[in-house]
Amino acid sequence: QVQLVESGGGLVQAGDSLRLSCAASGRTFSSYIMGWFHQAPGKEREFVAATDWRGVRTYYADAVKGRFTISRDNAKNMVYLQMNSLKPEDTAVYYCAANLRGLLTSASNYGYWGQGTQVTVSS
Repeated sequence: QVQLVESGGGLVQAGDSLRLSCAASGRTFSSYIMGWFHQAPGKEREFVAATDWRGVRTYYADAVKGRFTISRDNAKNMVYLQMNSLKPEDTAVYYCAANLRGLLTSASNYGYWGQGTQVTVSS
């Protein structure tokens, strides 16, 4: 089992950067593919990025490619999401999650979730 706690959200202006962190507990953390999702009010939870257990392969939603970077440090049980050139449409609660099976872009395939951290981007 894995417990996840996100941090690093906040209120920024368009064009600014933020780095989200996700602290994981549990001895099996390094064996999981890890992902970031976001959810805006009234919308479905959407895939943002994922990384394999080694942090070598990364996957991104089209909307964030070239702006966001996912990384992990298994020695510290941490996952990060560096967000650059933020846009108002990036405003959402951001969650990190551990993938249990299958398609990386589907929230239903993730079994462990953090409580989320709010990111608000003003124009």
